[in-house]
Amino acid sequence: MRSARLLKFVVCLLFTLIVTTAALAQEYQIVRAEYGAGRRWVDVTGQLQSIASSNSTFRMGNSTFGVDPAPGIVKSLRIFARDGRGRERRFEYREGSTVDGALFTGWSRGDWGDGDRDDWRDRDRDHDRDRDHRDGYNQGGQYRIVRAEYGAGNRWVNVTQRLKEIASSNATFRMGNSTFNVDPAPGVVKSLRILTKDPSGRDRAFEYREGSTVDGSVFTGWSRGDWGW
Repeated sequence: MRSARLLKFVVCLLFTLIVTTAALAQEYQIVRAEYGAGRRWVDVTGQLQSIASSNSTFRMGNSTFGVDPAPGIVKSLRIFARDGRGRERRFEYREGSTVDGALFTGWSRGDWGDGDRDDWRDRDRDHDRDRDHRDGYNQGGQYRIVRAEYGAGNRWVNVTQRLKEIASSNATFRMGNSTFNVDPAPGVVKSLRILTKDPSGRDRAFEYREGSTVDGSVFTGWSRGDWGW
């Protein structure tokens, strides 16, 4: 009799532990989700909800959401969630990694949180701006671009905006007349001149001859386009 009562107690205890563990494992309710990199993010809450309805886990990439907000850059999925006490937390998954829905409550049912999405977005963008300001020149190189020009001799044209467009989707590129859609000095070998400032505020110019490869990893904020001084 005593053994039966002990066995019943153990079974009840195990059941309680299982239920508690399951509850803890799924304590985060999703508020919203976004996909991108740097300052280029798109809201994918709806797409994630559709995926979650039929997949408990999935491998994530561009094809998952049908969009590439930051071409040529490794992107991430950010899931913004709130625990049972209302505390906020952000989960981040790099492109190509596996997302496990077991961590989130109501994953497959789609009964996620709503409201406050704009507040989350504003707070997260403020966080990113603060981080960029704090990290300064550690974001992708130490030289901050001020302007760029293309030409030779006394013939130069400002190509800062065009270079910014290229940088948004290319970490490196081969440079020539077709790159900037202009030939300021016909018949002469030209160069791209990138004028920058180093962390101490000193000026430095990088010069690339026509036909050479430009590597954006030297410059801070290359793909984000947050240039200037």
